[in-house]
Amino acid sequence: MTIFDSRKTEYKNPVSAIAVNEKVKLRIIVSRSLNCSGARLAVFKDGEDTVFYDMFWAGMCGDDCEFWELHFSATTEGLYFYHFELSTPWGVSCVKKGSCGLGVLDAQGGEFQQTVYSADFKTPDFLKGGIIYQIFPDRFYNSGKKKTGVPKSRVIKKWGEEPVWDERLMNGLWNNDYFGGDLKGVEQKLGYLKELGVTCVYLNPVFEANSNHRYDTADYEKIDPLLGNEDDLRSLCKKAKSAGIAIVLDGVFSHTGCDSKYFNMYGNYGGAGAYNSKESPYFSWYKFTEYPEKYRCWWGIKLLPEVEEENAGYREYICGENGILRKWLRCGISGWRLDVADELPDIFLDDLRRAVKAESENAVIIGEVWEDATNKISYGSRRRYLLGKQLDSVMNYPFARAVLDFVRYGGADGFFDAVMTVVENYPPCVLNILMNHIGTHDTMRAITSLAGENPEGRGRQWQHEHNLLSPENYKIGVEKLKMASLIQYTLPGVPSLYYGDEAGMQGMKDPFNRACFPWDNINAELHGWYKRLGEMRKGCAAFSDGRFEKVFSSHGAIAYTRTAENGEVLVAVNNSPETVDVYVGEQWDNSYNFFEPVSKDGYIRLDPYRYTVLSK
Repeated sequence: MTIFDSRKTEYKNPVSAIAVNEKVKLRIIVSRSLNCSGARLAVFKDGEDTVFYDMFWAGMCGDDCEFWELHFSATTEGLYFYHFELSTPWGVSCVKKGSCGLGVLDAQGGEFQQTVYSADFKTPDFLKGGIIYQIFPDRFYNSGKKKTGVPKSRVIKKWGEEPVWDERLMNGLWNNDYFGGDLKGVEQKLGYLKELGVTCVYLNPVFEANSNHRYDTADYEKIDPLLGNEDDLRSLCKKAKSAGIAIVLDGVFSHTGCDSKYFNMYGNYGGAGAYNSKESPYFSWYKFTEYPEKYRCWWGIKLLPEVEEENAGYREYICGENGILRKWLRCGISGWRLDVADELPDIFLDDLRRAVKAESENAVIIGEVWEDATNKISYGSRRRYLLGKQLDSVMNYPFARAVLDFVRYGGADGFFDAVMTVVENYPPCVLNILMNHIGTHDTMRAITSLAGENPEGRGRQWQHEHNLLSPENYKIGVEKLKMASLIQYTLPGVPSLYYGDEAGMQGMKDPFNRACFPWDNINAELHGWYKRLGEMRKGCAAFSDGRFEKVFSSHGAIAYTRTAENGEVLVAVNNSPETVDVYVGEQWDNSYNFFEPVSKDGYIRLDPYRYTVLSK
């Protein structure tokens, strides 16, 4: 008999983070052979002393075991850690955290985590049950609209050519090749996005900058001229809204470009920047160690001087009543994705949330955090992103790794361990709107991750030579991508589709993962597949906020359910070379099936590398 399992409601209910003053029921099942005369919960808030709570004896569990229980709640939000202690004739025995959420009689084990969030924490509903589509603006679609004010230094290439990767071809100007994708191009393709079931578009940076990725902001107040202008963004937001699609912008607030009106290293902007004069209104935004040539910069990249986010003037410029955040919300966007959110200090994130929510309570704030965002330590401090005062959601890298690793290598238990860790630790209102990607502008293309060679430690020359899969591996990649996307689209949260994955785009790391959308060469099989996934999500209410529960786990086979008040869905996947009979229970017999395998007498027979989705 398992003594404790933090991932099963028989032992912990609910299996999730809890709000302030919300009760969680904790139960342990103790063998009678231990002669337990008492049990208690040992719990401490992060950084504080341990507090002990007596548990009560709640009856027998069979002939050989007994229940000990209590309800725990907390009066303040924060991160709490706990274990159990048993009083026995041989002394105190500790029940600590082992693998996969299981309790073990081991004093050297780990502590269980209980996240407690603010009781008034709410997240926007518009993302729930939907689909996010990420667009790298320069590479999605060129409307053909004539642009004005475009710097002559920019190299405009023919659509579909390979992004420049060889520094010898850059003449010292990195990321200076452009293909002309623009905001009007996104607007013209809204119908295409609607067919995929997209409900939100996340745009990589659109503000004026001097690199094609635009993470080196030159002016937060202007749209980059190659993308269009403010009226184009207003038009896009208006027409997208009428199509049921929200627009979310990328906010890059930890650094600016050195070639910007704020720093102005090259004197390309009117007025004095921080680099030009200590009297500049922007001088206090930056940290110089030896003026003007030595300054703190992002990851040591001199082109990206870091901003002092604690600076009151900078915070007012970004978060003030007429600041950057509210300016663009008034333009019609529905929220912000925050670049390197774990490098933004608490004081800035606190101000940012107040500004965004004051302008629009239903605007979303999504942070770029690559680890578990509930217990992340950054710059020596525990962060509080998801306790109700900062972020609404994060980019879900733990899910991305779990999905890609499972589909490429197998390992059902590892998959469920990663997924359940997030389910346990995140507030439900966050869990339902997590940005669930399996590829972004910062990673390899999903199909390449699943069927290509590993580029780690390899230079751009090697990546260029191995950027495209062989025809045989591409075919394998298509099948693997279908399996990965099925899982991605059915886990808690919101799937985020990186532009072109549905078209079969391949690519190693930056810049190969940022190629032009192949409008004249879309993989029809994958495109049809993603449309089907979009229809499935739209037709099943359980994907909005349904509870997640593991049903089956064995080697390369998994099954899980999503259960809501008005519907339930079961997903079963066999990622192994053997046929597997997956037991799911007779209640799934005669259910509606989205794919061919069905349940018979409580079993789903899955051939190698097959899957199904049942609904009732």
